[in-house]
Amino acid sequence: MEIALLGFGVVGSGAAEVLEENRELIRRRLGEEINVQYILDLREFPNHPLGNRVVHDIAPILSDPEVRIVAEMMGGSHPAYEFTKAALEAGKSVVTSNKEVVAAFGDELLQIAAEHGVSYLFEASVGGGIPILRPLRDDLASNEILSVSGILNGTTNFILTKMKRENTAFADALKEAQALGYAEANPTADVEGIDAARKIVILAAISFGKLLSPEKIPVQGISGITPEQTALCAELGFSVKLIGHTEKQGEKILALVAPHAVPETSPICHVEGVNNGILVNANIVGKTFFYGPGAGKLPTASAVVGDILSIFDGGIRLPKWEKAGATDYADPQARVCRRIFCLAGCSKCAEKSKPFFGYETYLAKDGKFVFVSRPMTEKEMANALKECGKELLWTLPVLD
Repeated sequence: MEIALLGFGVVGSGAAEVLEENRELIRRRLGEEINVQYILDLREFPNHPLGNRVVHDIAPILSDPEVRIVAEMMGGSHPAYEFTKAALEAGKSVVTSNKEVVAAFGDELLQIAAEHGVSYLFEASVGGGIPILRPLRDDLASNEILSVSGILNGTTNFILTKMKRENTAFADALKEAQALGYAEANPTADVEGIDAARKIVILAAISFGKLLSPEKIPVQGISGITPEQTALCAELGFSVKLIGHTEKQGEKILALVAPHAVPETSPICHVEGVNNGILVNANIVGKTFFYGPGAGKLPTASAVVGDILSIFDGGIRLPKWEKAGATDYADPQARVCRRIFCLAGCSKCAEKSKPFFGYETYLAKDGKFVFVSRPMTEKEMANALKECGKELLWTLPVLD
């Protein structure tokens, strides 16, 4: 069984490592061995056992009838999209870890795969080594998915964990994440929520059949979160987490990424470090939780190889997506949720403000009072703030 690897960086070399480490296990399960016939990369790898398989042009991969599966792990949109499209049109199945390509072109590539009788799988694009897309697509197929929420970026979760545990400032926690290799030199995609946005639109597409655009959903990162916020939320029994959230609102789909206050009663609250945790709410089974390493060489490579084995083993059902239209997007301001507010004022101010926000208890210190409101929309929040007349210092939505 011949395959080709596009990209031999962290994930690509990890996939080769998984195939070699579990070669005998794979042979027993499939009845044959999987052989890496080509590695497409701009670099040479003369000291690697597979160094003689390196090519610098995709043409020999596309023209080789023995290569049934192409694993794309290049990163970025281009030329990864063009190579994926060409491979599918050549009658080869493609598996990928590339969330950027899936989020931007997944509907088109799935259609091309269907037309050519091949597969396009991307389990590794969300949650690293956590099985989440296949369970959503297959194991929960008899359910209507109501919502999906989770920690989808290990870098931001590491930073927020440090801030809560050690009262560390954001900038210092980020520097440590970079020193440990958890954050890139340019961490913008992680800390500003761009990475999580790509992943939540993939989860929304699997759940609801519509591929939203990451550029059209509200995205807020964690660079504005302070140690004071994490500490005050902890006193109220919450952890601050960067959450990707999607839900169905009638016939429309809501998707967003933002810091949330997560109560201790939620399993997501206790996901720490670089791990990811995803909570799925379905109408029949109820809530199910998926937890594990959300990134890293071998966890992500494990998901890539899992997709490869699924194709060789048969029985793959492609999801059916279509590009979302303007009327498919729900209004994020209409979302109803509890909120944590921090307002300027004293205990007397807090007592007078109770009727507007519907809270029972509050914290009062240093000229501020903090509380958890009743469920409300953004419009109701604005009206309550106007009525109480107090200065809003910060607010966070609660993930219930």
